[in-house]
Amino acid sequence: MNKLTCTNCAAANSANAKYCSKCGHALPQFRTEINTESVQTHKSGSSKIILGLVLGLIAFGLTSWAVQQIFFAPPSFDKVMMAAASELNKSCPMMVDQYTRLDNTIAMPNNSFQYNYTLVDIDRANVNLDTMRKYVEPSIINNVKTNPDMKIYRDNQTTFVYYYKDKNGEFAFKVNVTPEMYE
Repeated sequence: MNKLTCTNCAAANSANAKYCSKCGHALPQFRTEINTESVQTHKSGSSKIILGLVLGLIAFGLTSWAVQQIFFAPPSFDKVMMAAASELNKSCPMMVDQYTRLDNTIAMPNNSFQYNYTLVDIDRANVNLDTMRKYVEPSIINNVKTNPDMKIYRDNQTTFVYYYKDKNGEFAFKVNVTPEMYE
């Protein structure tokens, strides 16, 4: 059991006494105080650690996402179409059949891909272009629907434009194949 020592006469007193049993002098009162400063520092230190961990995780997540987007993101479909047009254009002009020559291809805005053809033996003045268009259009639509090489374009809702010129380089007709036509 704890004893209090009187500061006046050095007598031992019980721990809960207020006055010295020998001289009657007031005994010092020792209070057990919780050092709130150290508790607050401890809490404050814990808060700082937790805050640091949370901010570190957020920074790591954002950095990881940015690296993924910059270095590992797949190219946009516009870039895929431009690359395909460039690759096709390397072998142009190219005869598709005895009447048709593919002059070049163009990746157009709004997810459109244009094929530019020349009808090598046809003069627009000597042919009914509406009849020719009605003959060619179903074949083009069927090709877009069934050609496995066109799947990536179908999946990305690409509009195909087939632009035809006659042997003199004058506009003959154009066929647009929209996603609604090949789905």
